Amino acid sequence: MPKTAIILIVLFCLAIPGYAEEKPVSSALGIGMQLNQYQRDFGLGLTISSPAFIHDRVALRLRGNIMFNEHPENAEITWSPYANISLGVVSIGGKIGSSIRLYGEGGFIALLPSDKFSSQSFEAGGYGLFGFEFFMSSRSNYFIEIGGIGTGAKADMLATKPIYSNGLMISAGFRVLL
Repeated sequence: MPKTAIILIVLFCLAIPGYAEEKPVSSALGIGMQLNQYQRDFGLGLTISSPAFIHDRVALRLRGNIMFNEHPENAEITWSPYANISLGVVSIGGKIGSSIRLYGEGGFIALLPSDKFSSQSFEAGGYGLFGFEFFMSSRSNYFIEIGGIGTGAKADMLATKPIYSNGLMISAGFRVLL
């Protein structure tokens, strides 16, 4: 069932550009999915971006991710899932040609840690990144983002109490503009 759902989502995303009315790229509502690496934690998630405002240069972006913290458990290595949600302000910096758009983003992030590695039920922090959108059409793009995240979160239930969701963050994904 999960493979079927993923295939349907991808087909839906690919079909939208052909049937939707064309709008300027910068003024459209965007939905997407991404793969992430926050410090050492792998994740995947969904994103929604507001239509651009203030001369088509500023937008709001909401993300939700399921992350996986790799750590030892019972003499084995395991991945414990946890969630994060972020709200940021996107500043569109410009374009390279007609198919590449540059932007910066910064905002707040909230973590909902797993009780397998943290005694905290909530951690908060901030993030900032630079992004590149590669448009296949005016209605869809692939994106790559690189930046930093700071939460101060520690896996205090593990022996060495390592930090997590701090430092380098990288994301890549696909976005459809409605």
